[in-house]
Amino acid sequence: MKQRLLRALYKTLLSVCFLTLGATYLRAQSASPAMLSAATWEIIKTPSADRSQKLSSLAKAEGGTVSLYTSIAEKDLKVIFDPFEKKYGIKVLAWRASGDSVMTRTITEARAKRYNVDAFHAGAVELEALSREHLIQRVASPHFVDLMEGSLPPHKEWAATLFSLWVQAYNTQAFKESELPKSYADLLDPRFKGKLGYEVENVDWFVTVIKSMGEAKGIQFFRDLSKTNGISVRKGHTNLTSMVASGEVPMALTVYNYMPEAFKKKGAPIDYVVIQPAVARANGVAVLKNAPHPASAALLMDYLLSEGQIASSSLDYFPSNLKVSTPLRHFKMMVVDPAESLDQRDRWKKLYEEIILKGSRP
Repeated sequence: MKQRLLRALYKTLLSVCFLTLGATYLRAQSASPAMLSAATWEIIKTPSADRSQKLSSLAKAEGGTVSLYTSIAEKDLKVIFDPFEKKYGIKVLAWRASGDSVMTRTITEARAKRYNVDAFHAGAVELEALSREHLIQRVASPHFVDLMEGSLPPHKEWAATLFSLWVQAYNTQAFKESELPKSYADLLDPRFKGKLGYEVENVDWFVTVIKSMGEAKGIQFFRDLSKTNGISVRKGHTNLTSMVASGEVPMALTVYNYMPEAFKKKGAPIDYVVIQPAVARANGVAVLKNAPHPASAALLMDYLLSEGQIASSSLDYFPSNLKVSTPLRHFKMMVVDPAESLDQRDRWKKLYEEIILKGSRP
């Protein structure tokens, strides 16, 4: 009798165990993936004190990788992302191309409902285009408060990690320091005739300089510059910088600040000046709405806006985070408005082609 009671009790306990395990499994199944995804996005949208810890745990559960489409130079990827990978154990799978190419690929894949990418890093114009396609998820990074003016668009769907500052590079054997321009008007001086180079795609610099002068005056300035001194249009910022270093182009109006620095460190006879107000273009990061690994993407975004700024600064980039020092920050500057670049593109491109391209010389 006692043995029969024990066997019955054992079967009852066993049934309860199976029922409990089954209920736990069903709860887990019902929470995946929609409920778990919703919980992840809630953490991403909340700048809590333990945000980094929560995102790190979720990122590891997502599989330990994050997919990034970026226009960052290939040679700089390792320097920027190695610290992130070592700290969090999350591998950055980067696909690198020009800003226009990564934007086009992202939009094309989204329209085909192929959601392969988690995060996007490129120029402000490309990011603004993705925003208008409703492809970016607004997040609430705690590092937004540390960013310099012009780093966040009004909708705050992306944030600038660095600025590309256009500078005027010159060959030190072609110009004495006393001959360098101190203002845009100085470029009209005859001493610059036949000596000025320009990168072919820099429409935004052209537009922003015009706006800094006032539209009518600015347009007339470029007409006069093109007519009197001429502008040699070249393709590729690195190529143009190399031509300055060799002396083929004595002065380049539109190269990025870190490029002449790199040639200078190798002993080339090159340096640069910054005519003010200088023109800067934001390069930023965003999390995609349909990211397969949203926590990993948000963690990467937070890193690029904080610790990653130190790595970027070591490459002579202009960091957006005010906590990271740079000698470039004291220049008076204007930041390219990406919304205007998109909205007025046809008008400005027509003027640019008429004044700069058609008025250029080989």
